[in-house]
Amino acid sequence: MIFLGGLGVRKLKEFNVALLGKWCWRMLVDREGLWYHVLVARYGEIGGRLEVGGRSCSSWWREVGRICEGVGDVGGGWFADSVLRKVGDGADTLFWSHRWLGDVHFSEQFHRLFDLAENKTILVANMFSLGLEQGGEGWS
Repeated sequence: MIFLGGLGVRKLKEFNVALLGKWCWRMLVDREGLWYHVLVARYGEIGGRLEVGGRSCSSWWREVGRICEGVGDVGGGWFADSVLRKVGDGADTLFWSHRWLGDVHFSEQFHRLFDLAENKTILVANMFSLGLEQGGEGWS
């Protein structure tokens, strides 16, 4: 006997992961939509990125965050491994936390430098405008 979901879906776990992955995608491409503003009002935003976690976080939002970051057994790392970031003007890309150059976050690749950084949520655009040369303010 095969148990089906309410819509006749045979693999409910995979279907649920795919729907949560769709929310991850919408967070990346539709930042002007009403739903995005509702999520910002509910959970907050740091450095141009929606905040995931905290005490008042719903289980739905926690699972969306886990899929986006590729954490845990829910969906593995398929989403983060499948999406490439285009930096553009750098206004939506976190210098240390987004994978924007190579396969590893700069916070992992240069962990000692990240530990010394005062602003761990600085955007790529801000980092470049402050200066990346030796002694530049971007490195404070």
